[in-house]
Amino acid sequence: MFTQCPECLTIYKVGALDIAAARGSARCAHCNALFDTLITLSEQLPPEPIDRLARNEEQGKPPQLALSVFRPNRSGQGALFFDPDDHTRGSERSAAPPQFTRTRRRQARGNNARWILGSLLLMLVLAGEIAWSERAAWMVDPRVRPWLDGACARLGCMLPLRRDDELLQLASRDIRPHPSVAGALIISATVHNAADFAQPFPPVRVTLSDLDEKRIAMRRFRAADYVADAETLRKGLAAGANASIVFEVADPGRNAVAFEFSFE
Repeated sequence: MFTQCPECLTIYKVGALDIAAARGSARCAHCNALFDTLITLSEQLPPEPIDRLARNEEQGKPPQLALSVFRPNRSGQGALFFDPDDHTRGSERSAAPPQFTRTRRRQARGNNARWILGSLLLMLVLAGEIAWSERAAWMVDPRVRPWLDGACARLGCMLPLRRDDELLQLASRDIRPHPSVAGALIISATVHNAADFAQPFPPVRVTLSDLDEKRIAMRRFRAADYVADAETLRKGLAAGANASIVFEVADPGRNAVAFEFSFE
């Protein structure tokens, strides 16, 4: 019989032992590809020129073999030829399973408590990792923060202060020449915390511009630049409280006629 390598299209002559050695699998000596010899197995070669051997389409059901040649009898002796009508047809035989099949016993299920406990521990670890990665969002969530504050109070820890810039209001602001330093300005403002919780003192950006709203000077002040007491800075701006902000800056000149406060 003949078969063809699907990679390099080399056609080989094969025998029954070659096919049965690896249940139809073989390796091409030309390209070293491993392929199924049964796909193009053919008893004859097509007329030349030969390109590809025809593929054997897989049938839905195994073929029924009808031409019997030999069958050993129970006594150990067999005849080369016999009349198939003298034997029971395959369809008339008992539906009992073949003798070579083995009945496997179902393995008793072991104790799954350790697997269940291990799975729960892994789920808890995963939940902890998710909570840690999303801690910044949860600490500012008004629905979650009270629970975190209560838990932290019992554990004796302190969470970072919540911050909501929309609840920080600029009550007043003013800019004037410095009374004792030439070429300097004093910028003052009052910040009101409208939230029902303490907030950290925000960084402040002051921008000076001219009549055309063109920026002339800009400076960013940290909370430590206008709050000198470390304990007050740690506690933050209390709920409903006001904070006075005073800055001393160099005068950028006459063109600076407008100024703007913003929280960062």
